[in-house]
Amino acid sequence: QVQLVESGGGLVQAGDSLNLSCVASDITLFSSSTMGWFRQVPGKEREFVAAIRWSVRATLMKDSVKGRFTISRDNAKSTVYLRMNSLQPADTAVYYCAAARGRFTSTANQYDYWGPGTQVTVAS
Repeated sequence: QVQLVESGGGLVQAGDSLNLSCVASDITLFSSSTMGWFRQVPGKEREFVAAIRWSVRATLMKDSVKGRFTISRDNAKSTVYLRMNSLQPADTAVYYCAAARGRFTSTANQYDYWGPGTQVTVAS
């Protein structure tokens, strides 16, 4: 069973930055998967934030985070990162890392594996 583990969440002030990381237990799977970040607040559906393809490094970004968030990956470390700058209270959510084998997608139900999530709270 592939495991994804997120880290780097926390409580910050508006305008601050955070770096999220997600490590995958299976390097072979990681290297052939699109890695995505999603977020969810209580009572709302999980929403797409960013994704990065396994090769070529093409990315997809949610419009509201463009210019503030950056997604990157290190296949040798089986790790995907989400750099979040200029955080706003509206970015408060549990952030999830996910892997989609062989698909480049922003659709949550096309992702095969999920991490347990990490809480990001942005105070105003």
